[in-house]
Amino acid sequence: MQWLHATEDSCARTERVDMFDVGRMCVKIAGRDAGKKCVIVDDVDGHMVLVDGETRRRKVNVIHLEPLAQTVALGKGASHEDVKTLFGEMGVKLVDTKRKEKKARPRRVRKVKVKAVKEKKTVKETAKKDEKKSDEESVVKK
Repeated sequence: MQWLHATEDSCARTERVDMFDVGRMCVKIAGRDAGKKCVIVDDVDGHMVLVDGETRRRKVNVIHLEPLAQTVALGKGASHEDVKTLFGEMGVKLVDTKRKEKKARPRRVRKVKVKAVKEKKTVKETAKKDEKKSDEESVVKK
């Protein structure tokens, strides 16, 4: 959060005082990580900062942070390992989370339509049908 103090020439110059600078200890007051301590690692823009610590390393709006009086010596853009050692020295235990391994996504197996297979007629069956037809024809002629 930035506060501007007006000087004599309020239109010409304003003095910027920033309480959310790199190394400032904070407590998250909103979201999934609410109530957990974190340290500001980088200033993204006027309203967003990058935090790391007991919380997940993420870009956070400063409205969701409560700054503490404590500051630590931390360089801009410090790695997670640097923050982890810093919190270890302070006696705060950080939990490392590992990403889940990607598994093969199950695919839906489509059912194959089974076509009706016509049975091939044997020579004997066709001969029997021919005999019946000829018998019927002879009966009809008489």
